[in-house]
Amino acid sequence: MNITAATSKVLLEELLTNCKKNLPVIDVKLIEKAFDFALVAHQNDTRASNEPYFTHPFAVANTLATEIPFDSVSVACGLLHDIVEDNSEYPIEIIEKNFGHDIGQIVDGLTKIKHLFKGTEINQSENYRKLLMSVSKDVRVIIVKFADRLHNMRTIEFLNPDKRKRIAKETLEIYAPLANRFGLGKLKWELEDLAFKELNKQAYEDIKKKINIKRGEREKYIERFSTPIIQSLNQYAIKFEISGRAKHLYSIYRKMIKRNKPFEEIYDLFAVRIIIESEDRNACYTTYGIVNGIYIPIPDRLKDYIAIPKANNYQSIHTTVVGPEGKLVEVQIRTKQMHEIAEQGVAAHWKYKEGKTHTNQTLNQYVNWIRDILDNASGDDMRKNIIENFKLNLYSDEVYIFTPKGDLKRLPLNSTPVDFAFDIHSKVGHHCIGAKVNQKIVPLDTILHSGDQIEIITSKNQHPNKNWLKFVRTSKARSEIRRWINKEEDELVNNGKEIWERKLKKLKLVFTSQDVTKLALNIKYDNLRQFFTAIGRGKVNLDEVLTSTTEKEKKLKDPVTEFENFAKIARTSGGDLVVNGEDFKMMFSYSKCCNPIPGDPVVGYISTGDGIKIHRKNCKTLLHISEREPEKIVTVEWPKIEGSSFIVGIILKGEDSTGLLNEISHSIVSFQNTNIKSISIDTKDSTFEGSVTLYVQNLEHLFRVMERLKKIKGVYSVQRMDMSI
Repeated sequence: MNITAATSKVLLEELLTNCKKNLPVIDVKLIEKAFDFALVAHQNDTRASNEPYFTHPFAVANTLATEIPFDSVSVACGLLHDIVEDNSEYPIEIIEKNFGHDIGQIVDGLTKIKHLFKGTEINQSENYRKLLMSVSKDVRVIIVKFADRLHNMRTIEFLNPDKRKRIAKETLEIYAPLANRFGLGKLKWELEDLAFKELNKQAYEDIKKKINIKRGEREKYIERFSTPIIQSLNQYAIKFEISGRAKHLYSIYRKMIKRNKPFEEIYDLFAVRIIIESEDRNACYTTYGIVNGIYIPIPDRLKDYIAIPKANNYQSIHTTVVGPEGKLVEVQIRTKQMHEIAEQGVAAHWKYKEGKTHTNQTLNQYVNWIRDILDNASGDDMRKNIIENFKLNLYSDEVYIFTPKGDLKRLPLNSTPVDFAFDIHSKVGHHCIGAKVNQKIVPLDTILHSGDQIEIITSKNQHPNKNWLKFVRTSKARSEIRRWINKEEDELVNNGKEIWERKLKKLKLVFTSQDVTKLALNIKYDNLRQFFTAIGRGKVNLDEVLTSTTEKEKKLKDPVTEFENFAKIARTSGGDLVVNGEDFKMMFSYSKCCNPIPGDPVVGYISTGDGIKIHRKNCKTLLHISEREPEKIVTVEWPKIEGSSFIVGIILKGEDSTGLLNEISHSIVSFQNTNIKSISIDTKDSTFEGSVTLYVQNLEHLFRVMERLKKIKGVYSVQRMDMSI
């Protein structure tokens, strides 16, 4: 669907006006070029809402010019972000050729993370890793992604219900906490509320309705609460803005769940915010003193994030006081610049960065934690745990801990001395044997609290152990502990392999990799790594295992035993035999002379002591009996059930080759959806011998399957499993 020239002109003017108003510097030509390029690339595309697709990249770019104002490159990337994904005529090389390396790298990063979190857990891990790598290269990747996700959430009603639920869940679990980690408080709140609306609409509407009902009452209360504060601040000649707002719906809902209380019993439903015009942080403390002089503060509810900012650089003083009518009111006090950083986080720091070294260092903090996760994510095991590590860094509230010298360390809530030790240095963590918290020796799993001062006790003989994983909270500690455990296990695995190979050589036995895997599974080990680790630890008696395995293999490969096992399964699955057309419950036994199985034409012979003895119709022994005692011969049939099938066994022999098992399986199941019950292939040197049990409708079905198997290259013998003589 096309956008008219007149409409596109209006849109471009709107975007440029917003850029000039909010961006510190604007590259008009770059934005105009990206606008025209995206307009042409998306001219034939339509959104689920039936609007021209270009309305989406335009909305993303406009968000980057107003709500998350960053720079002209971000706005251009907002316009271009979907082109490579949606249009094969525009590969990333075209974007880079037209717009340069920076924009090419950002758009490429956005393209790679477009379909995050849809696959299996391992694929999810890889997608998280790609997301983190893209962000670590250029923070603007995630900034554009936030704007993209925000517009998708604002227009989510046009998607199908399943897709809406998936996107909303992903937003609540990943993008909202990630926005918070980048200091984008305003964006985080809106994403949470939009996701909450989609995932639990009834609760959302209920809370919203109750909030709106009390809106007038709340506004009057805030005015009454604020009046004495305003009067006192004016006396001190402090320039300020004061406002009150209801807390966000999702935060209220979380409090209801956490405290297990209904809406009516949640009292701190709104907060009063005082924004000081001055950049003098001391004015915030003066204001805090004024508020506490008017209203009684709640002792344990003071949080000074100015002296100790949050990890996302959020700064503000939070205090909860008892207002009129005994209601609890949270008051937030901050400067104007602190307020911008609280709402726009990394975007605000980008705005202030020019010529300020300190702010450049602060800006780098937003991505340093991502680089830490990636640095700790080496090896397959680490890559599998990257999701866990990522979420640990996203969700954790913080405690503030001090070293013996008084240096401050931030750690996630419920951290332990081991987390603290690894935060100091990897070597300290590895050799941590004990800790002193506030001069008292404590266990390593002790929960730390803000203000604790910790001294770590180390020993060269100490190393991490698996038990530490039960209580550590930081991703660095988990990664380092797992790395040590894996290294220790690698040594055990290699040692176990050497012991195994020496034992085979001594006993003059030959095992293929398949044989070893089969043996490990038979003695209850999930994989070869576990098996060799157990050998390395001395937990496996190889003499006993190899002796019993060899005897068992001989027994299993005995044709008589193999057939008897198969026949037992086949006869059990075939149902009760029918005698003379009647379904009698009688004792049956199967003759050893012809070994009948379901599918064979059979007759019965009334014997003494063995009930009815079942023979094949063409059995030579039966012919002699029927001549002597014809009166003891009865008509016997396998039960006929419409649509039923019976089990047969097939023995195959041939030359071994790569992919043979897959070819055999495909040849069977691709013919009339034939169902395989079991399949076993043993290889020796360059040949193989195997058996397949499968379900067939009739003998014709069986013969057709066998003919297909004979056509497989390398298969030179296909026979029905049969022990008749």
